[in-house]
Amino acid sequence: MIVSLESKSPGDTYKMGELLGSMAGPGDIFCLNGDLGAGKTVLAKGVAAGLGVEGRVASPTFTLINEHRGRLPFYHMDVYRLGGPEDMADLGYEEYFYGPGVTLVEWAEIIAGVLPEERLDIIITRDGEDLRTIKVEPRGDRYLRLAEELKRHVCSGS
Repeated sequence: MIVSLESKSPGDTYKMGELLGSMAGPGDIFCLNGDLGAGKTVLAKGVAAGLGVEGRVASPTFTLINEHRGRLPFYHMDVYRLGGPEDMADLGYEEYFYGPGVTLVEWAEIIAGVLPEERLDIIITRDGEDLRTIKVEPRGDRYLRLAEELKRHVCSGS
């Protein structure tokens, strides 16, 4: 099942992320994909807000991983600069993927070979200046429930 949502502005994208973050649980993994400027970092900032993270949240393009404190630890990865999944070994990624926090990976397709089988894949497509299609593809029962809940809230306008 793929849930397709529409975002009409960066604010909408942020709110979807915030809702997702508010529903996130320990060990959740969110994998973001989309072109440059699609809105991955905007969604990530929303997830952080939904987790109660305070302070600045920026894409960790040069540091690769930023750790934030919220109601759960939030691990924000940006793997754009990596050559592939083999480059993840030095990062100790297992501690993030299988730890107690919420891990969000921007450019996740680059490291597809090491991603856990169960996760939430999110593909953001730019359809105009501010218009975005956000496709949510759950992989596993936990993520199926999250996708259904996200769709219910976003489509109901709440």
